[in-house]
Amino acid sequence: MDRGVHVTRPPFDPPSVEDVRIVSRQLGRPARDVVGIAARCACGAPTVVSTRPRLEDGTPFPTFYYLTHPAATAAVSTLEAEGQMPGLAALLEGDVADAYRAAHESYIADRESIAVVEEIAGISAGGMPDRVKCLHALVGHALAAGPGVNPIGDLALARATWSPAVCECVDYEDVMATGSAAGASGGGS
Repeated sequence: MDRGVHVTRPPFDPPSVEDVRIVSRQLGRPARDVVGIAARCACGAPTVVSTRPRLEDGTPFPTFYYLTHPAATAAVSTLEAEGQMPGLAALLEGDVADAYRAAHESYIADRESIAVVEEIAGISAGGMPDRVKCLHALVGHALAAGPGVNPIGDLALARATWSPAVCECVDYEDVMATGSAAGASGGGS
């Protein structure tokens, strides 16, 4: 299934100055240690950022893929507010559980292709491999890895009111003037 976004797994092209500026606007604060843009909106704007596994200040950072697009983060926040996480967690049996564990291993492999950080060895994001904890991280991984890699991220994305095939970007020049993007998540990079 073509989701209408450009996805990239490591190794990444270095992010451009414009990419980092847009991600900073999306987050409402300076982006930290961006190693690449893992998924882009249909218009080309960053949608999922990839962050260095050890931040410049030495902090281990397990969240390698994170959703930054304001409309996407707002839609995923709505899913969490609606209480969809327990229902998604209830699906973690049989083939779905096996696929989710494989997604966890894929996430770690992608992160470790950039750097191995002993303090976060075996830890991925979003509650993988046994729980559903953060849909933003799971949808970010699903968008970065492409369809069929993260089953819970794929399901959350299918339930969201946002679609990666439809550009809902704000004018990032206007955001620069006001200093925030509506719906931007405080997590991630």
